[in-house]
Amino acid sequence: MAGEASLALSGPGRKVKLFDMSAPDSDPPKPRRNPTGQSVGPSVYKVPPGDDRERLVCAECGFIHYENPKIVVGSVIEHEGRVVLCRRAIHPRRGYWTLPAGYLESRETVTDGAKREALEEACAEIEVGDLFAVYNIPRLSQVHLFFRARLLKEAVACGPESLEVRLFAWDAIPEADLAFPTTRWALKHYREVAGERAFAVRTNPPGDWGDLVRS
Repeated sequence: MAGEASLALSGPGRKVKLFDMSAPDSDPPKPRRNPTGQSVGPSVYKVPPGDDRERLVCAECGFIHYENPKIVVGSVIEHEGRVVLCRRAIHPRRGYWTLPAGYLESRETVTDGAKREALEEACAEIEVGDLFAVYNIPRLSQVHLFFRARLLKEAVACGPESLEVRLFAWDAIPEADLAFPTTRWALKHYREVAGERAFAVRTNPPGDWGDLVRS
């Protein structure tokens, strides 16, 4: 899954110190300038008139660039009592297991995004079912949507972002080597609604915003 954290960590099975994975403090962006020396595009953070928070604003024309949360879409894909997991080939959390998921593309529906991510990461052709979970990760300005899904063909394989793709029996899932809090939540919540046709959409556990705990 792309982008749930921003720091590369060591491989599975090792006890590591986890640092604050929120976006680091940074200096205000330097203005981009055209060949005449004029600044180009939004380059200054300030509170626009009528607003209540800082926005990135163009110092020349006043254009406001609104930085909105990213949408992540994924699925729990079950086949004959086993679930598809991908071992990440990219940072962050390289070498850890996750569900097929990633950023929604522009002009893409959430179900099409979930299908695309399954195909890209696990070479899996899926039928997307019900939305069963919505998770908020405010420190990263992300909202994660997870769907129930089933394989249309049993064959799965590694995409460019995966070191390994496997179908795990539920009791064989490598719990200690799951990549992200949302991976654990989605697997747990999927099992809670298994076989149900009507259910409440799950969300973050009470008081948990997906922060990676220091160790």
